[in-house]
Amino acid sequence: MADTRINPSILSADFVNMEADLARIAAADFVHVDVMDNHFVPNLTFGPQMVRRVQETSPVPLDVHLMITDPDRWAPGYAELGAASVTFHLEAAAEPVALARRLRQIGARAGVAVKPATPVEGLYDVLDEFDQILVMTVEPGFGGQSFMADQMPKLARLRDEARRRGSHVWLQVDGGISESTIAQAAEAGADTFVAGSAVFGAADPGRAIEALRAQASAHVH
Repeated sequence: MADTRINPSILSADFVNMEADLARIAAADFVHVDVMDNHFVPNLTFGPQMVRRVQETSPVPLDVHLMITDPDRWAPGYAELGAASVTFHLEAAAEPVALARRLRQIGARAGVAVKPATPVEGLYDVLDEFDQILVMTVEPGFGGQSFMADQMPKLARLRDEARRRGSHVWLQVDGGISESTIAQAAEAGADTFVAGSAVFGAADPGRAIEALRAQASAHVH
């Protein structure tokens, strides 16, 4: 059975009580931190100062997802803050491979994300340059959107290609992940799952994390 990871997204947390909400997800593998610039996506969240404080108070490592323009310039700074993983968008990066190498050099895992309309075939020859590929299962920008099942064939193709090449890249999904959708994503090849409202909207986030992990583990193959 493959490892499965549950990364709750703080986009669904209480921003005013962030430290308390972070403490409630100590059972998670990572905390997913969405940085949006109101330019690459039509929403504004927070920047390095907030990420630094989350890094200082989180009980689990940070999985930073940069939905920003010019990640070639800005992404290394998030790795330097101590984020365990930094993911930038393929659509926004001028030199994705060079950027991934820079992130690894600093000490972070390097991730690349693709929006729903972006094909993944261009990544096949450079899979080993990345530690994680994030297939968005919603249009990036806002939490609480519905899961896009039509992204599963793309995810499955990526999984098959990674296996064919012997790659150990993690395959992450983000958007609309819940107990009712996580099995579909796991069967298509995801091993790393971002869940927002399904965790932070639950009465017991720890129990919600374990339920999601059990569902995913039962369907990963």
